[in-house]
Amino acid sequence: MIVGIDLGTTHSLVGCYGENGPKLFPNALGELLTPSVVSVDEHGHMLVGQAARDRMVSHPNDSVAAFKRWMGTPRETRLGSRMLRPEELSALILRALIDDAEAATGEKVTEAVISVPAYFSDAQRKATRAAGELAGIRVERLINEPTAAALAYGLQEQREGSRFVVFDLGGGTFDVSILELFEGVVEVHASAGDNFLGGEDFLDVLLQAFCADTGIAPERLPAGELGQLRRRLELLKRSLAGAGQSSLEIALDGALRNWSIDEDRFARLCDPLIQRMRAPVERAMRDARLQPAQLSEVVLVGGASRMPLVARLVSRMFGRLPLRHVNPDQAIALGACVAAGLKVRDQRLEEIILTDVCPYTLGTKVSRRDGNGQVQDGLFSPIIHRNSTVPVSREEIYYPVYDHQKLLSLEVYQGESPMVERNILLGEMTIHLQPDRSAAENGVRLRFTYDINGVLQAEATVLATGERHELILEQNPGLLTPEEIRARLRALEDIKIHPRSKQENIALLARAERLYEEHLQARDLVQQWIAQFRQSLDSQDEQLIREHRGQFRDALDQLERQL
Repeated sequence: MIVGIDLGTTHSLVGCYGENGPKLFPNALGELLTPSVVSVDEHGHMLVGQAARDRMVSHPNDSVAAFKRWMGTPRETRLGSRMLRPEELSALILRALIDDAEAATGEKVTEAVISVPAYFSDAQRKATRAAGELAGIRVERLINEPTAAALAYGLQEQREGSRFVVFDLGGGTFDVSILELFEGVVEVHASAGDNFLGGEDFLDVLLQAFCADTGIAPERLPAGELGQLRRRLELLKRSLAGAGQSSLEIALDGALRNWSIDEDRFARLCDPLIQRMRAPVERAMRDARLQPAQLSEVVLVGGASRMPLVARLVSRMFGRLPLRHVNPDQAIALGACVAAGLKVRDQRLEEIILTDVCPYTLGTKVSRRDGNGQVQDGLFSPIIHRNSTVPVSREEIYYPVYDHQKLLSLEVYQGESPMVERNILLGEMTIHLQPDRSAAENGVRLRFTYDINGVLQAEATVLATGERHELILEQNPGLLTPEEIRARLRALEDIKIHPRSKQENIALLARAERLYEEHLQARDLVQQWIAQFRQSLDSQDEQLIREHRGQFRDALDQLERQL
């Protein structure tokens, strides 16, 4: 049996596609929602779900939650005598869900379609697959959470040419996707998001407000009391969604504390988080080249989307009320069940094709000569731009910097910065060139192919000889060890007195990099300006820097007016 799973930050669900459509299975407690929490008891036994969540208050040092945010990193958590990676913690949740599905159906689960945030990186997606393998099931297909939500709403049954925005705010992640339906294909035009923005962050706002009003320092509270406070504040946050004001009474630090907050104040305190939500929405709309009036529907999913301030944001940005008639906690899981039905070609489902996009730009490191013949190193050359429909294959031709060069190092990066130092190194390969040839005669064709399973193939062909090199990137990339992090911090400290550290230069470079990230069509021009300004900074000539800074700022002003 193949099941659909929503592996969430705060809760997870499992189901399948049955005779009457998608169906979710209850856990041993009769609940559809299984808390994504793991704990260890005094005997060393692992607890999963509600039992583990209850122990978050009583035994916070023996429990862990929100580890979905750590997927794709080497972070480990000690539970009893064990050190567990995020993949292993997720595997424990998946195993519990599979047991619930098998208990409900009497069938063995062999495969799952698992939903992931649209903005999950390659490392995070591969870590999710690894979690499935550790749980004993095959995970051939991951489905983006907004795409799953669209299936739950039956948007694939809408009229041809319909365009939808799916706004997904979960417990720990936020993403937005723009989809279009045509000729039986649900195509994702653009995705954007924030893997560290969700309901937990809104809970942190309440915690900070409570502590500020009551004079309590949260770091001085015993772990058990802090866990209890967070649980009570979570209940208060939920009650705010249906009432104008909520209050709580709780014993903390040897005293009884009374506190209340109204919805208006909560909305004001959360304004920075609301602004963080606006940026990915605007980016996705720009990448899709659409205006709000061109959209057919706006779908709101994710448990945290119940907050009235979220619905107000969506209504203001798109000029319409969002669809919310499917339970926001269950929508993604129901869509994953539909995707599972599609994968086994269930006869009750019309044939429909789901497309996906590459969430990040993929490219290579290059060097370029400026007008003075100086070599500018460390520049990022995109090959596959973000939001390209997958599977996708693109190629570019690169040449060595010098004549008679013997070797060419090709490094593969993922990210949106014009400088590779700010992107993630995925892998590298060394190409042997013909030393008797000039640079113009020693070209290398570099082709990137990215498939729907998240595997990137980098293929380099030496034009002069036809020699071919291949790099398959399937492992978890972009992981920094603590030693590497400390080394990078030391490197940054070494350049404190450099002109780059001056705020006006930092702000200008940050603005340029934002424009590079947001506007695909202007990337080459902005990257050239950044390289030229960095060269001025390297000169440490204050007068030259000041002159170039003014020219750089004027150029950016003009570019923003044109875009």
